[in-house]
Amino acid sequence: MELLMIPSHFKCPISLDLMKDPVTSSTGITYDRVSIETWIESGNQTCPITKKVLKTLEPIPNHTMRKMIQEWCVENKDHGIERIPTPRIPVTSSEVTEILRKIESCCKLQQGSESGRELVMKMRKMIKESARNKHCFVANGAGKILSSTLLGFSEKYSVYDIETMEEILSTLTILLPLDGESKSILGSKSSLNCMVWFLKCGSLSSRRNSVFLIKEIMRMEEICGLEELLKMDGALESLVKLVKEPICPTTTKASLLTIYHMVNSSQLSNVKARNKFVDLGLVELLIEILVDCEKSICEKALGILVGICKSEEGRKRANSYALTIPVLIKKLLRVSDLATEFSVSILWKLIGKNEKRENVVLIEALQVGAFQKLLLLIQVGCSENTKEKASELLKLLNLHRGRAECIDSLDLKNLKRPF
Repeated sequence: MELLMIPSHFKCPISLDLMKDPVTSSTGITYDRVSIETWIESGNQTCPITKKVLKTLEPIPNHTMRKMIQEWCVENKDHGIERIPTPRIPVTSSEVTEILRKIESCCKLQQGSESGRELVMKMRKMIKESARNKHCFVANGAGKILSSTLLGFSEKYSVYDIETMEEILSTLTILLPLDGESKSILGSKSSLNCMVWFLKCGSLSSRRNSVFLIKEIMRMEEICGLEELLKMDGALESLVKLVKEPICPTTTKASLLTIYHMVNSSQLSNVKARNKFVDLGLVELLIEILVDCEKSICEKALGILVGICKSEEGRKRANSYALTIPVLIKKLLRVSDLATEFSVSILWKLIGKNEKRENVVLIEALQVGAFQKLLLLIQVGCSENTKEKASELLKLLNLHRGRAECIDSLDLKNLKRPF
């Protein structure tokens, strides 16, 4: 079969491939949109061919060239050439600016019903059409404006405009990750109160979107809103409910991550969060989840337990639950390096930091194979911090080995040497 040659004027000067979305720059040279936009996003402001400065960074669609390429594809379909689809025209910065201006106006005029909701719906549809559109909205401050709009609605209305609020929440989630200013706005008391309301009373999609956004806020180094969140009736209960009664895996993970950042933050209010979660039965819930769960959820659940066990109440509750020690030992060397490190850290908090050094806990750990697992962990290698904790645990366990160790059910084939 004769080799088919692509006409040179159908090739992008940058990629040298057949152009799928030809656009013409201000210098008159036609490129494939992806190639020239990648060039510009890399910081270049000149034409790759002529080297002249581009008068505008938004190239114009070359419809004539695109139709010629499509016709050529059809003519050569017998050679295995597929017709390129007609691309959607991407949104421009001026269009984005105008839409965002109108959304701001709706909030200022207290028009939250039809006009505001339709604008946000139009915006979300554009964002979902392409990554390029999303980038354009993000670059023009869509996150900040939508966050401010949500704040404005929550402050000005005694009764929320539910449908408009839901559209804003949904659109914000597809703009993730948000910039720091947007997250600070969402972390305000009024905005958090709005999201917590949806978390408690909203539809499944609204609950899902709310926890995604709260997770973003809790991820900030200086967590804004944690103290306010702790004061809001039903906020923590709703997060636990999403773990106990899952909507979908992504929502469960978002809920776990939110709780993880709350109990492991450096703020003083995290002590209240830990104790509140203990009272809500989160320790037992997480241990039960750990019995059989996928890697990602396992790591997040263990990470939360590390934070909760920093408090005396958390350690008491974990030690008093029958499954805690067996499940933690089971996770050693079974899931991932991170899960192993978390498990050792929890065990060290429950046993190593236990001033009473209760024999019953040590004996229980020995009976489920803690000594062999920890010894093997040190032999195969781990971080210095984990190794130090594991060594301390081995010293404590070794004092009681003769009393209650059970090794019959353990697989010791990888144990290189006796202790």
